[in-house]
Amino acid sequence: MENKPSDPVQGIQGLVYREDLIFEQSAAGRVGYSLPEAEVPEVPVDTAIPAHLLRDEIVGFPEVAELDVLRHFTRLSQWNYAIDLGTFPLGSCTMKYNPRVNEEVARIPGFSRIHPYEPEELVQGALQLMYELERYLAEISGMDRVTLQPAAGAHGELTGLLMIRAYHASQGNPRRKVILPDSAHGTNPASSALCGYQVVELKSSKEGVVDPQAVAEVMDEDVAALMTTNPNTLGIFEKHIQTVSDIVHRKGGLVYCDGANLNALVGIARPGDMGFDVIQFNLHKTFSTPHGGGGPGAGPVGVKAPLIPFLPVPAVERDGDRYRLDYNRPQSIGRVRAFYGNFGMLVRAYTYIRTLGPDGLRRMAETAVLNANYLLHRIKGYYEVPYPERPMHECVVSDKHQLEHGVKALDIAKRLIDYGYHPPTIYFPLIVKGALMIEPTESEGKERLDRLAEVLIQIAQEAEKEPETVLRAPTKTVVSRLNETKAAREPNYRWKAR
Repeated sequence: MENKPSDPVQGIQGLVYREDLIFEQSAAGRVGYSLPEAEVPEVPVDTAIPAHLLRDEIVGFPEVAELDVLRHFTRLSQWNYAIDLGTFPLGSCTMKYNPRVNEEVARIPGFSRIHPYEPEELVQGALQLMYELERYLAEISGMDRVTLQPAAGAHGELTGLLMIRAYHASQGNPRRKVILPDSAHGTNPASSALCGYQVVELKSSKEGVVDPQAVAEVMDEDVAALMTTNPNTLGIFEKHIQTVSDIVHRKGGLVYCDGANLNALVGIARPGDMGFDVIQFNLHKTFSTPHGGGGPGAGPVGVKAPLIPFLPVPAVERDGDRYRLDYNRPQSIGRVRAFYGNFGMLVRAYTYIRTLGPDGLRRMAETAVLNANYLLHRIKGYYEVPYPERPMHECVVSDKHQLEHGVKALDIAKRLIDYGYHPPTIYFPLIVKGALMIEPTESEGKERLDRLAEVLIQIAQEAEKEPETVLRAPTKTVVSRLNETKAAREPNYRWKAR
């Protein structure tokens, strides 16, 4: 029977196996494969391959049957969580549903079997898709041109900053500093440092946004760019962004938009109209390409006209009804990715955009914002809301009320697992002590949001009346709470034969 909001538990324990290590399932002499007899005479391996190139036998290597291997990895997969299983409210990571039509299109043989060295005349369809996707992203963001090469959001940041550096160098002043709000994503300062910039941290205002006066105080001719996210990592729209952009531009600097939260703006507002000169698109966050699992990803970058000469090569160009790759760009920063980027991800994003169209994309953003505000409205009486500004696509609460009973954000996150929910991001953004950063995305309906809200409320009540229940969590998982400090300080990745 389906759980109702009044009974929010959605996790159970039945049929979840405790699985031994594959090494521990080994039985001497057991073989998991069978090969046909060779059609050529067999010879000793050491006569065909020099002895120094032969590997010694692996001591303790598991000997298991085919069915053992199949069941082992299938059972391990049951320990994982995914958007296909339930709500995944991982703040600022936008773990949304990936429509299956995207997967079908990406698997069309004409796309999936292309070799990157095929001549241009044989891959006109792929080039057309990339050309059109560039222009869709440019229109959505208000930029003048886009590169599809970067392989992830952080890679897009690096690419954008490299173009900013090249632009300033061409003006005769490479500049040395980048201004970053204290609520910035952790990749922002890392990308800036990789490009050789000194990071100037900017304290957020009491409203949780960038203060124009604070920008004016640190902005000078040595600042290459101000880098911010809009909406920011608190989920709050940067309402002073045009004023801030004007301050930076008057001193010759550029304004970079971390596009991680673009899914709150699509079809409603365009970063290019707010004064941004560069933006990276996290296709997995806004345009539904798969997220997590180590990749591949895609982080295209859009730029305003002055930065077009510095885009990576090759660029996709159109001549009449034909498409080509342009390598003749003398001011380009060069390649940032092998070939033309992670093409399969581009196909998925293209499909998502074409499927929804302009009206559907706007509705996606509106629903994401509505869901975040609805969820916050349901739980705000039970958790502290550190910034009263109305959020956009995600909301941030803290564990301040629960701390009175000895329960921390980490404990709340662990208790959520017992109820069958993946925890949200915790302890970020850093400017909120004990933060829980929740993004329900547009994928969730009201009923599922109500269940999540009921669970969060129930945990808050447990923290007040029976905190030991929360402090013990999780209790329904295969592995209970670990000593995370010891695991971080004394990692042990090796298996030793017994």
